[in-house]
Amino acid sequence: MNSDTPSSSPGSSSEYAGNKDRVAEDVSSLRADMAKLHDSFSKFVSETGGQAARTARSVGQAVASQVGSTASGIASTSAEMASSATEQLKTFATELEDAARKNPLGALAGALAVGIVIGLIVRGRG
Repeated sequence: MNSDTPSSSPGSSSEYAGNKDRVAEDVSSLRADMAKLHDSFSKFVSETGGQAARTARSVGQAVASQVGSTASGIASTSAEMASSATEQLKTFATELEDAARKNPLGALAGALAVGIVIGLIVRGRG
């Protein structure tokens, strides 16, 4: 035999055992990497879910605050409008009373005219 030729052939059992050990190490390494990926992905999903919940809660609170502020503003504006309308109605009633006191016959004639107009309107519908 030649000194250049290896002592074992390519299909020998020692080469098979070496390949088997490397494959086992690779599989073990892959399992460890997959476990790390699983842990990293779990942490990511957990943090993302928590962040989404915080964001949704924050948006909900902001919307509720805006709605409350708007409702409060509308209520305030409505109260002011009602107060203004009441004040104007009181002023108008006071002016009518003053006019009736200064000219009682004119007030009576005006009331008679309004009564006739209302009577004609009701009579026309019936």
